[in-house]
Amino acid sequence: MRFWICAAAVNGFLAVAMGALAAHGLRDRLPADSLDWIETGARLGLGHGLALLAVALLADRAAGPARALEVAGWGFLLGTALFSGVLYVMGLSGWRALGAVVPLGGVAFLIGWGALFAYGIGLRGESAATRSN
Repeated sequence: MRFWICAAAVNGFLAVAMGALAAHGLRDRLPADSLDWIETGARLGLGHGLALLAVALLADRAAGPARALEVAGWGFLLGTALFSGVLYVMGLSGWRALGAVVPLGGVAFLIGWGALFAYGIGLRGESAATRSN
């Protein structure tokens, strides 16, 4: 659980920092498409940072090993690195050749959300009250 909370915090921190940098520090220095890449990376990084936090909280409440949650966490983390991270590098450097990597991050995000769905299906109607007793 600690790992996923820390990963969520790092994602959130980087997303806010990069979003602020793009909005305030680089607005007059970078072309519009570069700023858009950074802002898109920040938006998805922040959202998936929250998803990682959800994984951490769910893992803490899981009755046993929850492989689907681990897959979800890694999907969100890898997706953020490949999607948001590459968009940050592209935005700051202008190096468009990395653009081919970004869809792999999107696939990792989809794997994460699919695994979270699988975890939810596997709960079999248990309520929070049932699990806490």
